[in-house]
Amino acid sequence: MSKALSPLNIFIVGPSCTGKTTLCNALSKKLGLNNALFIKEVARSVMREQGYTRADVGNIEMQKAIMTAQLEREDGALSEAERLAGHIILSDRSGIDPIIYATLTARNENEGQQHKNQLMRLPIFQKALSKYRQSIFVLLAPVEEWLVDDGVRSLDDSAQCVETFRRTLDELGIKYYEIGRETMDLIARVTAMMEIVGTMARL
Repeated sequence: MSKALSPLNIFIVGPSCTGKTTLCNALSKKLGLNNALFIKEVARSVMREQGYTRADVGNIEMQKAIMTAQLEREDGALSEAERLAGHIILSDRSGIDPIIYATLTARNENEGQQHKNQLMRLPIFQKALSKYRQSIFVLLAPVEEWLVDDGVRSLDDSAQCVETFRRTLDELGIKYYEIGRETMDLIARVTAMMEIVGTMARL
């Protein structure tokens, strides 16, 4: 008897206003994913339910709460994928994102390193790390024309944010693809994603 294939996990990450949710919605439709296999952004729900605001983005406890909620949703999606024999799980953001925001919003470099280490050492994150190293991560780089204040997260320094994503993913041994302003058309982005998915599925 052949061994069942593990679900293919896709994570779309990057700074605010880079088209993550737009791409995820289009890709989910293209792949025919149901709600159980498509993890929508959890940060807003956590902030709303636990009474956090944009002013709390530097609060390490808020970032812990967001990370925990994200990783629990990933576990739930994995269980559902196994039950349904679903092959693909798509996530709008990841457990890496709270690490990035905790680093960027620290008062100084030393505090940023402490916050990063604190989140990375959480058992729930360590458990997810091996999965992340076998997943598809796609980093969306900034497109200046798309920067809009969403009222939830501050408009961070997008260049610094995307560079922090690059460094952190490299540090964690997570391979990633990058899409930026050279591919701004949504159809072209979905096509690029389908090519990535096809390549990974053949490995």
